[in-house]
Amino acid sequence: MIPDLINGSFEILAGFFILNHCRVLFKSKKVRGVSVVSAIFFTAWGLWNLFYYPHLGQWLSFYGGIAVVVTNSIWVSMMIYYKRKEKDLNENFSARWNKR
Repeated sequence: MIPDLINGSFEILAGFFILNHCRVLFKSKKVRGVSVVSAIFFTAWGLWNLFYYPHLGQWLSFYGGIAVVVTNSIWVSMMIYYKRKEKDLNENFSARWNKR
């Protein structure tokens, strides 16, 4: 039970720290210094954990894992959105600049 308590606590805290990533990205509206691919990998790993933890009987870790997957999914979605938005703005700027 103690390993599940420790791991589950880390998972829950990770969810809060990932929310901080979301807050910073929302504030800056620019993706800098982080790989979307890496965040997708860790989201996929979190999904695996949601399958794996119940088989170990680690229910606190499972619930913490839900927090990690949900917040990582939000963060990945935000990164993709802001990267596309920035790309669209750059393309529109380039198109207008080239018309001159």
